[in-house]
Amino acid sequence: MRCPFCGHIEDKVVDSRESREGDSIRRRRECLSCARRFTSYERVEEVPLVILKKDGRREPFDRQKLMKGLLLACQKRPVSLARIEELVADVQARLMERPDREIRSRELGELVMDELKALDQVAYVRFASVYRDFKDLPDFVKALEGLMHKEAHKEAMERGAAPEPVKPISPALFPGEAEAPTLRTRKK
Repeated sequence: MRCPFCGHIEDKVVDSRESREGDSIRRRRECLSCARRFTSYERVEEVPLVILKKDGRREPFDRQKLMKGLLLACQKRPVSLARIEELVADVQARLMERPDREIRSRELGELVMDELKALDQVAYVRFASVYRDFKDLPDFVKALEGLMHKEAHKEAMERGAAPEPVKPISPALFPGEAEAPTLRTRKK
């Protein structure tokens, strides 16, 4: 290590300490030429995670962006902030375990939705509606039917019975989407 005072290359390490976070080592060094002390830090060089977007752009993985999206999906739901932070940490840990540092946004979204589905189904549908970019009511209904089918299958398996088929949801059940009633007129 080059001395910042005299430029001499040789020194000795006087003290070494790990940082509180455990991500670096602080070393106190003494120059063998001028005998002045200075500090150096050692850190592991991390290769960042990169998200490959649908349009071909690449952007660094942003933990805060994921957290913000999940907070919106879980708004007014019985999901604690600690549980959301745990979910984000789990997703990030799973991404870090991968040998490839470039992840398609589709893979990331599916991973998040799998975790969210187990946490809160309403938050899952909210997140999926934005992530999958539902264009109209049939897209939304299709997602709900898929969720209901999986839930019915799970309950049937727990009871040891054959799952009953799930009836399709009629879009007319949603407020504002009901068909207008027809008016009949009487003949005199």
